[in-house]
This record gives sequence, C-alpha cells and structure tokens, in this order.
Amino acid sequence: MKLTSEILESSDNIDKSVIWLHGLGADGRDFLPLIPELKLPENAGIRFIFPHAPVRPVTLNNGMEMTAWYDLLSLERGKTANEEDVLTTVTWIKRLIDEEIEKGIPAENILLVGFSQGGVIALQTALRYPQKLAGIMALSTYLPFAETTLAQTKAHHKKIPIFAAHGTHDPVIPLLSWQTYVPQLKEAGFQVEDHAYAMEHSLCAEEIADMSQWLKMVFEIS
Repeated sequence: MKLTSEILESSDNIDKSVIWLHGLGADGRDFLPLIPELKLPENAGIRFIFPHAPVRPVTLNNGMEMTAWYDLLSLERGKTANEEDVLTTVTWIKRLIDEEIEKGIPAENILLVGFSQGGVIALQTALRYPQKLAGIMALSTYLPFAETTLAQTKAHHKKIPIFAAHGTHDPVIPLLSWQTYVPQLKEAGFQVEDHAYAMEHSLCAEEIADMSQWLKMVFEIS
C-alpha cells in the first residue's frame, strides 16, 4: 500500500529523517503540533514524515471503520493482533524508509517514532530492517510477538538506541506492558532509555523535554 503523509522540514539542508506513526483512530496530523515543543535547533536538518494509517474495520470496536495500523483484536495481552497483519504494515513503513534512502538520507540517520499502535509498528519495523537505523522512540506502546521478533534480530539491530516511555496510569495499554517489553529488550542486549510518567495514555511536558534531549543526543545536534 502507498501511504500518504504529512511532511514537515526543519530546515533547507535535510540530512536526517524521522518517521512518526500515530495511534489508533488518529492520523498523520496528530503529532504535527508537537514538533515546535521539542525546541530543536533551526539547523537540525530533519525531515519529519507523518504517514496516515488506512481506514479499516477494527474488531475490538465491533467492526467500526477507523484509521488503524492493524486490526486490534483484543486488549488481552498476547491476543491483541495477528502477526501477519502487523508484518504487512511493517512492509509499508519499510518502503517509506527505502524512499528516504533513495533521497540520499543514510539509514543510520532515519529514526522511527510511534505512539500506541504506531509504537508497535515502529519497533517491529526497526527491529527487522536490514540496515541499522538511527533510533526508535516507543511511546505508550507494547511489543507483541516479542520472543519471535527478538529471536530474529541481528547484531546491528542491538546497536539501535531506544527511548521507551509510558504513563503510570495508562488505562489503554497498562504499565505492565512497558514493564514487560523493556526488560526483554535490555536482556536481549539493547540500550534502552526508559521513562515512566504520571499520566494516562498521552504525552506530558516532562516526557516531551526528555524526548527532545534524547533526539539531540541520537542525532548529535545541539
């Protein structure tokens, strides 16, 4: 599937790309207002790409159609999604990465961000992509099929820095999900900067400040 996207470029000389995936029921415009709040330097050279998920029936919502990266089957741990469905979407995001590389952005300068459902796809894509990416920002999300995914990772994947954040009062994706997948990543050899914030299924000012610092570190900008 060819995804449509919102594009925001921080300056004229672009040498980095951030692909930012929204959550269930939202669209690519959802996180556009957040970018100024990150307070990144004007010369950061980042192209922000906010793709729109397709509209599809969602089983958990009684088949109601809405934007979704994959069909949400249940909120029960281990039964939220079909792996083949998720991996189909992964191929769409891989294509976006390939397109950025074709534009001259090195893979190691391409970073994936995802909130909730988008975080699932960001993790699954970056941990399967044939080249090392710049980083993964996993926001209020979880890692389905963790054992299968981590068993397939290569040495270069474990060099990808990961920022994993979650709300302590999240009623949608329980904190337990974060408390489960972050240790799994660390045990597998990943370098994870993990944060829990006193919030629900959302973002907060403290988190945004930490995201900004992490992005500057990963991209080596000041």
